Amino acid sequence: MHPNPAFRGASREENLAFAARRGFGMLCINGPEGPLAAHVPFVIAPGGAVEVHLARSNGIARAALPAPALLAVQGPDAYVSPDWYGVPDQVPTWNYVAVHLRGMLHPMGAAELEPQVDALTGVFEGRLADKRPWTKDKMGEGVMERMMRGILPFRLEVTAVDGTWKLNQNKTPEVRAGVIAALEAQGGMAAEIAALMRALG
Repeated sequence: MHPNPAFRGASREENLAFAARRGFGMLCINGPEGPLAAHVPFVIAPGGAVEVHLARSNGIARAALPAPALLAVQGPDAYVSPDWYGVPDQVPTWNYVAVHLRGMLHPMGAAELEPQVDALTGVFEGRLADKRPWTKDKMGEGVMERMMRGILPFRLEVTAVDGTWKLNQNKTPEVRAGVIAALEAQGGMAAEIAALMRALG
């Protein structure tokens, strides 16, 4: 994570809440031949553990577990031009939000897979405002069961939470205002970064 304390002010609860809203990250462990990584949707269960599932053929699923793991959750990001600061002697940079969740990755029991998949589906279907939530009841008889035989459930027992919210906190309000206006004009993910900058005040 970025070492500058100006970008590390979010609390554990704020970082966990951000990670939960994103719900997608890169799960990493050390493998016998180097790092292994998987890009996974996840839910944060009551108590703070992260639950994911992986294809049986995934390298992490076949690794010796439990093992130390990192879940890196990337938020929006945007390039910042030094021209936007309105003051001299600035350099280009990148504004972004990222949260790292560290802990021990454990396999879960087979009976825990279906409730985990249901919870994950429920969270993300619940965010869609324009339709009735999809449920596994829409699947043909036996189809869901066959598909679920190809995945395995895992739990990351989180022991450390780190977050970087690099949003020009080290600049004056006037300088930040110029960056916010320029990012808003870019639209897309840059506008998301601008909104986060505004929320910081």
